[in-house]
This record gives sequence, C-alpha cells and structure tokens, in this order.
Amino acid sequence: MLNFIRKYWQVLARPSTSIGLGVLTLGGFVAGVIFWGGFNTALEVTNTETFCTGCHEMRDNVFAELQTTIHFTNRSGVRATCPDCHVPHEWTQKIARKMQASKEVWGHLFGTIDTREKFQDKRIDLAIHEWTRLKANDSLECRNCHSDESMDITRQSVRAADAHERFLFTGEKTCIDCHKGIAHRLPDMSQVPGWQ
Repeated sequence: MLNFIRKYWQVLARPSTSIGLGVLTLGGFVAGVIFWGGFNTALEVTNTETFCTGCHEMRDNVFAELQTTIHFTNRSGVRATCPDCHVPHEWTQKIARKMQASKEVWGHLFGTIDTREKFQDKRIDLAIHEWTRLKANDSLECRNCHSDESMDITRQSVRAADAHERFLFTGEKTCIDCHKGIAHRLPDMSQVPGWQ
C-alpha cells in the first residue's frame, strides 16, 4: 500500500509529458469556474426562506412568530425573509455569517432545540446571541432595508423621531438596542441584566 502511494505521488509531482501547459491551464480555469458556480449556487440556495424553514425547529417556532408581524404582512407588500434579517448582503460578511451558522447545523443534528420545550428553554440564549451579533455589526441587516439617510422622521411619531435623532443618528445606539422583539416574541426578559 505504501509503495502504491509513493508511486502515485511521484506521478503527481513530476511534470506532465503528455498534456500541454495550455490544456492544464484551461482545465484548471474550467474546474475553477465549475467550483465557483457550484459554491455560489449552494450559497444562494442556503440563503432562502424555504431553506431556513426546512427544519421544523425554525418553521414551527420563529417562522410561525414572524408570520404575525409587520415584517411578514404589511401595507406596502414588502416582506422580510429570514436571510434579510439574519444574513448580511455584502459577500465577505455573508460568508462570515454562513461560517458562524454552521454551528446551528450541529444544533439541528444533535437536537438542541428539536422540541418546543427545548426551544423555549434556550430562547433567551439564542436571543442574546443574535442581539449581541447585531449590536456588534451596527445592525447591518436592519440597515439593508432601513436606511437612516432615507428615514423621514417628520412622518414618525414624536417619540420615535426624538429617539432616532438622539440615538440612531448620533451613533449612540443601533437599531437592535430599541427594537428587540420586532419580528419574534421576546423571551423572558427578567433574565436579561439591565432590562426594564
């Protein structure tokens, strides 16, 4: 067996005598395009609401909650899907988020939240994790749709306009600081330090 591996390695390590450099270059280019196309296609397939709600943990818990909010049904007809709020649109940040999400796949495989009771028990941890992530990236996913540059505060309530001028426009706070529970039910907030 070791002898076979040695011979195979020698074939791979030695320059080609029968295939031209142009063919190898073209073959590498074609293989790269196929790899990139497959990778990008897989990335986009995993970035759909259908994919996100494919497992019952999401479909029966957080997606059911989303359906009762203004982010799902509203007067303008614009619907926010799971990736709109949980995956950045810029490519490098999207890849980083997908790498983080691979941990969620392990949670699914090992049944971390496979029942409503387990989900409710972990809900505060899941929420804090997501709020921390959004706080760290300055609510980037919120800003994919809600731009403070295009926000018309004259059409907001006095309280909302005042809060946006004092906190959002100054950079003192970010969207998630005030808008927790905007698309999903809040967990038991008595467990969150500093929550009023």
